[in-house]
Amino acid sequence: MLAKPRPLDRIGDVDDGIAAKAAGLDALYGHLKPLEIIERSARELFLDEIAAVSSFGADSAVLLHMIAKIDRTLPVIFLDTGKHFEETLGYRDALAADFGLTNIRVIKPEEAALERIDPTGNLHQSDTDACCDVRKVEPLARGVAPFRAWLTGRKRFQAATRAALPVFEAVGPRIRINPLAHWTTSDQADYMRAHALRENPLVAYGYLSIGCFPCTQPVQPGEDARSGRWAGHAKTECGIHLSGLEKSLTDASL
Repeated sequence: MLAKPRPLDRIGDVDDGIAAKAAGLDALYGHLKPLEIIERSARELFLDEIAAVSSFGADSAVLLHMIAKIDRTLPVIFLDTGKHFEETLGYRDALAADFGLTNIRVIKPEEAALERIDPTGNLHQSDTDACCDVRKVEPLARGVAPFRAWLTGRKRFQAATRAALPVFEAVGPRIRINPLAHWTTSDQADYMRAHALRENPLVAYGYLSIGCFPCTQPVQPGEDARSGRWAGHAKTECGIHLSGLEKSLTDASL
């Protein structure tokens, strides 16, 4: 039987056994249905110490609908980068109303950091990694700091970089949970239809993965869902799912 995870008093208190704990949870619960994973995580494993992170993008409605079935007060973290499509902001508010979500936490970049690093707002044109760091990675580290775990809507089919995505994974001193990791595009579409879920309006225009407007474009036929992100660059992830976030999460100066 797994021992009850101990509280992490400070963001810099890294639990040396967190990777083993994540692997153990994945072995025990990774095969369950997404709704069961969310329920067990929210009501047992990380009671009152778990949040969800949502971009309110192309695939966000499914996870949020499931969360609403379990707990409409569960914190949902939204990173307002200052570069979102207006459609995304409207979709955020519409889904929150549709599902009765009452705890949307909007996290923004630090103004002082933007003034220092991106005073003109054009950093994305010269350094996409630095832009994502200041507008996404650091804000997310602040957003999840009060919690021991968080839920995401990531899936293996979305990109080659996610092909081996586990359900439970360690990120610094916390555990990230991907309840939909094993789902296919058909699973996603079937659930959306079965529950008549609202779709991000940009999907109709070919935006199958939606981020900030300067760095997102429609997906071409035959390409994976994330190919429209940072098109023309080697970049495939903004950084909130990579080691840069782990470093931020284990930096006691945050």
